[in-house]
Amino acid sequence: MIDFIVNKQQCTKCGSCVADCTAMIIAMENGYPAIAAEKEATCYKCQHCLAVCPTGAISILGLRPTGSRPLAGGYPAPDKLEMLLKGRRSVRRYKDENLDPALLQHLLEVAWHAPSGMNTRQVQFTVVDDKDTMAELREEVMSGLTRMVRDNALPEGMGFYADFIMMWEKNRYDIIFRGAPHLLIASAPKSVASPLPDCLIALSYFELFAQANGVGTVWSGLAKAAINDLLPDIRKRLGIPDDHLIGYAMAFGRPAVHYARTTQHGPAIIHRAT
Repeated sequence: MIDFIVNKQQCTKCGSCVADCTAMIIAMENGYPAIAAEKEATCYKCQHCLAVCPTGAISILGLRPTGSRPLAGGYPAPDKLEMLLKGRRSVRRYKDENLDPALLQHLLEVAWHAPSGMNTRQVQFTVVDDKDTMAELREEVMSGLTRMVRDNALPEGMGFYADFIMMWEKNRYDIIFRGAPHLLIASAPKSVASPLPDCLIALSYFELFAQANGVGTVWSGLAKAAINDLLPDIRKRLGIPDDHLIGYAMAFGRPAVHYARTTQHGPAIIHRAT
């Protein structure tokens, strides 16, 4: 049951929900929108009907319009959004402190609104939310990589990790996690329509909202490869399901650096098809 409910006192019979239904299963019945029982199984659960109704007359999946935020007047001004996009930086210096748990939960909940292929919404966020736990993970990864370097066990093309281990052993310089107090790994079942894009889009949402909240981030392919390819026992210990594809890893925390202005890139590489 998808619990499609129409408040007939509020419904204006405008047909917006019918026109915008991506599964094309809503139809006008006796003057009001309805979904036939035999069509409920093909609902995409996208909530377009709930979102598009101008009067808040539609409820679905146990969700009521009162639980949503109205969009009118709520979007940031284009110049502010442009500033966020252009001002985003990869942060490689962090304060040794935990994020407020409520803020971290909020960042993850907002990021999980990211779109996914066929609206499968199966991205899993595996998060290291405590700096002491992160320090233990860092030591575990560095120890595992050190053993591989000493045993000459690094796969072909991965020899550069030996340089990172040398810097770690000599100066405790962390190239892989950049000394961040937290780590976020996005993964999704390999069986869904687009597991890799789903993960990358979700992390992009997380990054932008994090930086809008004063939280720095850095995409870490080195961490992803270390955990996923070189030290799979750590992947298992972190609780990432065997049938999941790891999209990417992102280190994050309160930045110990603050940038004063945007950089200057461009012009954009654009090809206009004819």
